[in-house]
Amino acid sequence: MATPRTKTRLLEELHTAPADQSYLLGSEPRPIPVRRPDRNPLDPSRLVYARSWFAVGAAAAAVGGLGLRQFGWAAAAGMGGLGAASMAYMTRFEPASPTLEHVTLRLPTLPRELDGLRVGQITDTHMGTKYAARNLAWAVEQMQRERPELIAITGDMAGAHEAIPEITPLFGRLRAPLGIYAVPGNHDYWEGLADINAALSVVGIPLLLNQNRRLEWNGGELWLAGVDDLWDGQLNFASARAGIPRGGFTILMAHSPDVADEAAEHGFALQLSGHTHGGHLRLPKLGAFGHPRFGVRYVMGHYQVGDMQLYVSRGLGGESLRLLCRPEATIFTLRCG
Repeated sequence: MATPRTKTRLLEELHTAPADQSYLLGSEPRPIPVRRPDRNPLDPSRLVYARSWFAVGAAAAAVGGLGLRQFGWAAAAGMGGLGAASMAYMTRFEPASPTLEHVTLRLPTLPRELDGLRVGQITDTHMGTKYAARNLAWAVEQMQRERPELIAITGDMAGAHEAIPEITPLFGRLRAPLGIYAVPGNHDYWEGLADINAALSVVGIPLLLNQNRRLEWNGGELWLAGVDDLWDGQLNFASARAGIPRGGFTILMAHSPDVADEAAEHGFALQLSGHTHGGHLRLPKLGAFGHPRFGVRYVMGHYQVGDMQLYVSRGLGGESLRLLCRPEATIFTLRCG
């Protein structure tokens, strides 16, 4: 009887699978680092918090104190019950309840032949974290049902090194006529980019490191470009655009949204990003509670950055704590502007 393979053994087998990237355009990709960065990825100094949240928290505490003085233990019990219910919602319901967003983008430079092209985006799955596998399985089902022509995976596929083997069977169920492509995120470097690249290679998903691919649909052509991660990689827009003719309609995949200002100067029509998780916790008028490094300026949703449009997805995984910021998979329909 065969002995079940351990995750360590699976990682070793994945790492032996070579990636065929001979069809990718752009400069020669640099060797994918095998060694993981020597740092604490949860360094609090890398996060930016909204001061308005602390002001509201202080005001709520003051109101609670007044209520306790006025109504005694009855108020305390009521506030305790409300707090417990809120925490249950934020940790158990919302992080496990992803939504499929349908977004129509009107792009002035979109070739007429590409009008109606649909692009699916999956990002920040963080495999190995709570609800990650379930949310990703759900997202794959949505993509199977919607059948977009192209699927973009915009980084942070892994949240724990030992969960990298789970990437292969789940992402391997994705199908799209124009292909499925990925770019790395900061957590992919921290958990082991070489192993993640190997896991993707098994199911034929290229990792675009400052490269591009020419695609054809309905008689029109477009270019899909992907850049390396800004945090621990070597992002290079010039390499990502190498070989693309002037005026060629190009979609950029970039994990960190705050590269958009520079990306717009390089002539991309649309940038798809993740990284921020929408801030995890949001309140009306106050916005997001926290922002990661390189995710401060653009946090969630649709933006116009110069002549380029940007969409920042809330992602599927990460910390199991969300408020008014449910996990997301996205289907874009591109329309002539």
